[in-house]
Amino acid sequence: MERKAKKRSRAHRPLFALLSRKKTLYSTRRLIEAARARGFRTRVVDVLKCSLVIERDQARILVAAEELSGIAVAVPRIGASVTAAGIAVVRQLEASGVPVVNGSEPIARSRDKLRALQHLASAGVEVPRTVLARGVGDVGALVDQVGGLPAILKLIQGTQGVGVMIAHSAAEVESILSTMWDLGHEILLQEFIAESRGRDVRALVVGERVVGAMRREAKKGEFRSNIHRGAEGMPIDIPAAYAQAAVLAARVLGLDVAGVDLLEGNSGPKVLEVNSSPGFEGLELATGLDIAGAIADHAASLAMRPHRRSGG
Repeated sequence: MERKAKKRSRAHRPLFALLSRKKTLYSTRRLIEAARARGFRTRVVDVLKCSLVIERDQARILVAAEELSGIAVAVPRIGASVTAAGIAVVRQLEASGVPVVNGSEPIARSRDKLRALQHLASAGVEVPRTVLARGVGDVGALVDQVGGLPAILKLIQGTQGVGVMIAHSAAEVESILSTMWDLGHEILLQEFIAESRGRDVRALVVGERVVGAMRREAKKGEFRSNIHRGAEGMPIDIPAAYAQAAVLAARVLGLDVAGVDLLEGNSGPKVLEVNSSPGFEGLELATGLDIAGAIADHAASLAMRPHRRSGG
């Protein structure tokens, strides 16, 4: 009887859906723990196993022929390799009135580096000088536009430092551009902030505040400061100007939760990138902070608000 009562009790708890490919990922596991600690039932949903049913006045999702329903709040954890599929699922949830922590449009906006930088710059956020190189124009002139050599070259889409290169000569720039153009890629040429070489600040924004921050130092011989590439994270008390820049960047892109990477320029912070599905293992380990709990608290607050179906 006691076991049946517990089962009935769990069934009446609100459902916290986590859009993630793997239950074993650190951030996924921690979010499940945090959600359960706050009284939610949890379900991990693989976006590649979702079938979307679209009909008039209805937006349904099937997982293994079973309708996914009763969701109180959904938290997308969408990897770059499944961006299109993930955004489609988030859009379907929005259409059915499910509150989501990071909507489909903000995720799409943040995943396209050029689009994100355009939004940020037009809203007055300081970003590194950037040029979109489309296979035309004088390479020397393009390099001059970003302040000379060395220069950073990066793919428009990419995470964890993938597709980010540094060029120290015009010949290197020309070689990288030529190769990438031949492969059909569009490339961003970006200002190199010398004083921040191999170092940046990662700020984790939830809602309207930074809930944790660390300085990341690249390993010897590496200019990319991604934890996945061996960088070391050290907790910091983030300066007010950096916290304000991070919160503004997340707000401009429309993200509830964001990992904001900031370069430490001589003139102040420059927003390098904004991640809509930030991993936070390194941040939790470096700071000892409960980042998963902060995200779960924000999700819980969304679940309690009145919601209606999206009209478009």
